[in-house]
Order: sequence, then structure tokens, then C-alpha cells
Amino acid sequence: MNPLEEHMQKRVALIEADRALRVDHVRVSGPLEDYADKLVRRIRTEDATTVWNVEHEGVPHPFPGMEFLTGKEIISRTRLFGVIRKMPKGALLHAHLDLTVSPHILLRLALQYPSFHIRSSEVITSLNISSVVPEIRPLAPDFPAEASSLTDACYPPMSWVPLRQARELFNEALGGPEGFDRWVTGHMSINPSTAYVTHNNNIRIWDKFRSAAMLSINIVHYAPIWGQYIRQFLEDTAADGILYIEVRINFSSRYMFDANGKMDVPHTEWLRIFKQVVETFKQEREDFLDAKVIYTIIRDCDVEGLEVHLEDCLAMKKEFPDTIVGFDLVGDENTLVPLKDYLEPLIRFKERQTREGVSIPYIFHAGETYGDGTKADENLYDAILLGTKRIGHGFSLVKHPKLMQICREQRIALEVCPISNEILRLTASMPMHPLPILLNNGVPVALSSDDPAIFQNMGLSYDFYQVLVASEVTGLLTLGHLARDSITVRVFFFLWFTNRSCRSTPCSKVPKRRN
Repeated sequence: MNPLEEHMQKRVALIEADRALRVDHVRVSGPLEDYADKLVRRIRTEDATTVWNVEHEGVPHPFPGMEFLTGKEIISRTRLFGVIRKMPKGALLHAHLDLTVSPHILLRLALQYPSFHIRSSEVITSLNISSVVPEIRPLAPDFPAEASSLTDACYPPMSWVPLRQARELFNEALGGPEGFDRWVTGHMSINPSTAYVTHNNNIRIWDKFRSAAMLSINIVHYAPIWGQYIRQFLEDTAADGILYIEVRINFSSRYMFDANGKMDVPHTEWLRIFKQVVETFKQEREDFLDAKVIYTIIRDCDVEGLEVHLEDCLAMKKEFPDTIVGFDLVGDENTLVPLKDYLEPLIRFKERQTREGVSIPYIFHAGETYGDGTKADENLYDAILLGTKRIGHGFSLVKHPKLMQICREQRIALEVCPISNEILRLTASMPMHPLPILLNNGVPVALSSDDPAIFQNMGLSYDFYQVLVASEVTGLLTLGHLARDSITVRVFFFLWFTNRSCRSTPCSKVPKRRN
């Protein structure tokens, strides 16, 4: 053997030894799976030449895995995306229910109800339409309109206008009713100019995120719409090949609006409606297993406030034992309260569960930051020590070899949200995302969409696509492994496996094959 042959032999052995640590390495694939993987890799290569290596109007220098909001239309036209849309995705384990339905559908739902009103801080003109964010909320049936049009020069700032009327009388110079729709829905999501120009850093983009979320929340949290909203989310999710969901619901507010615009609908009613809609959907869709709830609050309360929510979570678990499957604290980790400031009530809550014979696993957001040694980064330590079953985002985990080892050995999966991370400017593009480091170190991963209403990445197909085109190592077999893994790391599976009982639908109901 000459030196070159010896080098090549060692090279093959070294690559094999290196990739033996990957999460998708242990499973042996069959001939049909290997063929499908090779076919998908070939399609990816062809798309790289025929789609990504040509000029596209308004998109300078396109490349696979580029900024999602800029490249979305190109992605949608690729042959590879067509293949991914048809594949089963397993479970969706990280999505915030309040931000999962298209803004266009949400506005259409609101327009069905005369109780909805809208106001703005100033008269809407061509000069401020892109910057003035309106407020929408339901009001009492007998509430007198305070103005007739948001675009009338005589409009008194912050005066309520019936939503339908505001749309009908929207200035024709600004697009009329269709221009009204574009204005409102545009402020409910993030567009390329916002993400990549005016708010192009992790601090400013969070400001835009909060603004978009606040505009939507009063529509979502309107009891007559709540059930329709959940149904729409389930339909959109199942249509993308997802068969099981653990969704986060934000219970920070004690009540949602009733039909008369009063804030008096309690959490128990939220969950009663959720459970009813899910049960009906399961009966109609044989290819959908179930949807569960992770009780969630914003991490901006004091310790006493957290204790109130933990008590509420416990009460809800007792009333809906098969619906509540976890607890989480959410929000911008860089600016809000870190886990270490909540340790005492969180530790006591675990002890309380043991005494009362219930199980509400922690599924904490942690490490959603590019910081190193910051309070957001150090949330990872506390999340793991508190026994989190999964980690939401965990973007900075790759900076901690010991924590990656623990996650690998204890099967603590990361709910990785690639498009969310990119739009919130934790990474500039998918080729720069740390996901391959996690996969190469054997850390379990469940791909997720996070807030698809704001990021425009409905379902999981777009996130799967961005992951597939950003790595030459990753292939269809990897995506298949991630889809299967998302089922085995779901909280319900953990609880069932621990208790050796199967009392809920996902264990007993086997989905029929999708067409």
C-alpha cells in the first residue's frame, strides 16, 4: 500500500469513527430507505444548480439555507420542498398556540364578530402606515363607536372604531379594504425588511416580535373564536404530516374575553374547549394521534406570582390529567427573569407533586441566546438540574461539552427551531446554525416551528427543508430519524413508559398510512 492509499484508508476510517457519534448512526437502514435517501440527495444537488445558482428578481445572491423570509418563495418552488411536504414529520413538540394560525385567517375570524374594535395612536397615512401598530380587542355589544375611520384626518387618536367599519372605510389611496388587511396582517408577522434591515439584531427583533404577538392575542383569547382557532391549528398541522402535538398555551392572563367583551373566561374553560376540539378532530382524522398542553407563563412575574401560577397548573392537571403534560417559563431570556431566581418555588413544586401523586414535568426554555456565560446561557445549568425532560431551543448548548454529554446520556432532547433562531437573529443563515454540532454529538433533537404565525413557517416542512439543505451529511435518513425521535421524546411517551400504563389515545391508536 502506497502512502496515498494508506492515507485514504485512514481517512475513510476516521470519517466513519467521527460520524459514529451522530444521533442517526445507530439505526440500520434497508435497501428501499437507502434508495430514497440517494434520490433525495440527487434532487438536492439538482436544485442547487437549477434553482439556487440562477438569478431571482429581488433576491440577490440566493443560496440553499439562506435567510428564510427572503428565500421562502424560492424554497416553495423547489422540487425538494415538494418531496419534504409529503413526508411524515412525527411530533410537533415546540409551538406556542397563541401564535400558530395565519394572520390572514385570524383577521378573517375577527371580522365575523361585530364586537371587535380597532384603534391607533394617530391617523393612518402613507407616511406612517408601516410604523403605526393598531390595537384590536372585543368590546361590549352596546359600546358606542368613538370614531368612524382610522384614515380620516379628523380621527381622534386612540378612539375605538368597529373593526368592520374601519376596514370598509379605509382610505382607497392606501388600498381600501385590501390595504387594511395588508396593514393589519403585516404587523402580526415579521417581514424580510424588518428582520434583515431595520431590526437586524437579537435585541431589536424581539421588540418587533412582542409587538406582533400583542396585536394577535386579543383575537386569539376571545372565547367564541378560541375553538375555531384551535381547530384551524390542528388542520394546518395535520395537513403537513404531523401526527402528535405538545403545544404551549400562555396562561399568564387569568382570563380571556367572553362574547360580551368581558375578561371573565377562566383557564378551566380554555382547556375544556381545547380538549373538546381535539377529541372531535381525532375522531375525524385517523392519521392524527393527539394534542396535549404544556402549561406556560411569561418569565416576568415575581416569586409570589410564579407560585400562584404553579398552584393553578396543579389544579388544572388534576382536572385535566390527560391534557396537561408539562410546565414551562417563556419569553426573552436575555432580558427577563432567569431560572436561578425561581429555584425555591420550582423545587418545592416538584416535592409537592410527589406528595400529591401527580407528574408535571418541566420542559424549560433555556439557552435561547448567542451569549456565553450570560444569565440566558446559564439557564441551561438550572434547567438540567431541575430535571427538565426537554430543552426549548438550547441554542447555546454547543458551548458546553459537559451539558451536551448529559443530554446525550440522559436523552434530554432539544426542541430546535431553526427558522425561529434565524429570524430572531441568533444566526445569520442555516449553514451557520449549530444544529449539526448537536447531531454530530448524539444529542436528541426534535425539529419545531415555534411561532409560525409570526415567522410564516406553518407546519414543519420549511424547517425540515432548511435543515436538509444546510448540511451535506444530513439526508432523508436523518430527517426520518428526527421524526421518529420526536415521538419517543414526547412527554406522554415518557410518562407512559415510566408508569407502564397506557391510558391515553397515543398508545392505543395506530394511525393509518397517509396517502
